[in-house]
Amino acid sequence: MTDELAVTGIECFGHHGVFEFERREGQVFVIDLVLGVDTAAAAASDDLPDTVDYGSLVASVKAAVEKDPVDLIETLAQRVAGVCLLDDRVEWARITVHKPDAPIEATFSDVALTITRKREVARD
Repeated sequence: MTDELAVTGIECFGHHGVFEFERREGQVFVIDLVLGVDTAAAAASDDLPDTVDYGSLVASVKAAVEKDPVDLIETLAQRVAGVCLLDDRVEWARITVHKPDAPIEATFSDVALTITRKREVARD
């Protein structure tokens, strides 16, 4: 059985994009996380070490978004998923990267990409 832990609306400032002005000026990116986690052990023990510490995770995700620029939000979403899957208790991660200030010549409210990544199963 897998439960879902969600943290939404994580605001970060990054310098990602294909255009030079995006890299130079930067912009806000908003990250939503939904993680597949078995929370039974944490519920039974009521101890933080038995679950995903979402405070520490958010700090790590924010740091990952705010470092080394990339061209595409696809690459950024993959980076964030990798950070989430570092915790062995996370079975899968659904990541949404919002780019509300994307350089589009039209009125719009958001650009968002959602990916789902699962933990790789070790094969002998």
